[in-house]
Amino acid sequence: MRKLIVQELITVDGYVAGAGGELDFFESVTDYSEVDRDNLQLLENVDTILLGAATYEMFVQYWPTADETVAKMVNALPKLVFSSTLDKAPWGDWQEAQVVRGNAADKVAELKRQPGKDIMLWGSLSLARSLIQAGLLDELQLRVIPVAIGKGLKLFPDDLGRLDLQLTEAKPYASGITSLHYRPRHA
Repeated sequence: MRKLIVQELITVDGYVAGAGGELDFFESVTDYSEVDRDNLQLLENVDTILLGAATYEMFVQYWPTADETVAKMVNALPKLVFSSTLDKAPWGDWQEAQVVRGNAADKVAELKRQPGKDIMLWGSLSLARSLIQAGLLDELQLRVIPVAIGKGLKLFPDDLGRLDLQLTEAKPYASGITSLHYRPRHA
């Protein structure tokens, strides 16, 4: 069965965005080259990218014309954008993303049952929360940015309940980022 991998950039004090959704803490690190190299390897085993509408809007302004090492692979992979407001999701000169309406958990559960490679979700806080709550998470990758912001938006919703995780990998980068990989521990 395909795995759902959720990858998030997060502050050392546990926030994935500022209180107003701002992501300026990403700029605390100027060199993401090691992270990008690891993401290139990871993406070799991925054939679908999931995005929420807000993350799509942010990504589409950058990735289709980016010249970073990882951009070509990100751009070439099929993308699903979960949205109740978008009708289309163009991706520059690349293949348009597919807009998905309706229950995200049902769609992702269906995707996981189909043959294929793994499924990657970046950012997309509301979508990530709903899929985690639905028990669809197979791997959580946190890229911990060495900055504390004091307040903001957390990855996990307050009503999640308990989610036991097992650390499967921890890797520090020269930039100060630490990559932590977890998988849910099932009783």
